[in-house]
Amino acid sequence: MGLDMYLTKRVYVGANHEHMKVTGTLEVQQDGKEICSGIENLSEVVYHVGYWRKANHIHKWFVEKIQDGVDECQESYVPKDRLKDLDQLCEQVLGDHSLAGQLLPCQSGFFFGGEDYDEWYFSDLEDTRKVIKGVLEDDKTGEIYYRSSW
Repeated sequence: MGLDMYLTKRVYVGANHEHMKVTGTLEVQQDGKEICSGIENLSEVVYHVGYWRKANHIHKWFVEKIQDGVDECQESYVPKDRLKDLDQLCEQVLGDHSLAGQLLPCQSGFFFGGEDYDEWYFSDLEDTRKVIKGVLEDDKTGEIYYRSSW
């Protein structure tokens, strides 16, 4: 229980359209039972590209800068240039810890994690930079989305 945060990448495949020329095979099972097979109706692929747990300061940034202040665990599109903005903030705060409360302040909430500017806070910033670096270095097509659960 608590704040879980997910960054995913969605890639439109459109295998049901001949002109997309999608090829390959797909067979997915869970607990030994087939969930799906074949790609003829595959419309998109969703990849997990980032995860945080109780990083309320990162969540606060996404809510304010991406979700227009609406925090209802909805999935929201994240332009890559906005991820660059977050990366720059993380870099600034890691360079000068005294900027933490000003640039990436903590947020209270039901099981949202600690509100101290401690080793966990700064570790979350380092992890965030790794996630963003991976997303930005990936030159394949696709769109990035953020979603939280609490």
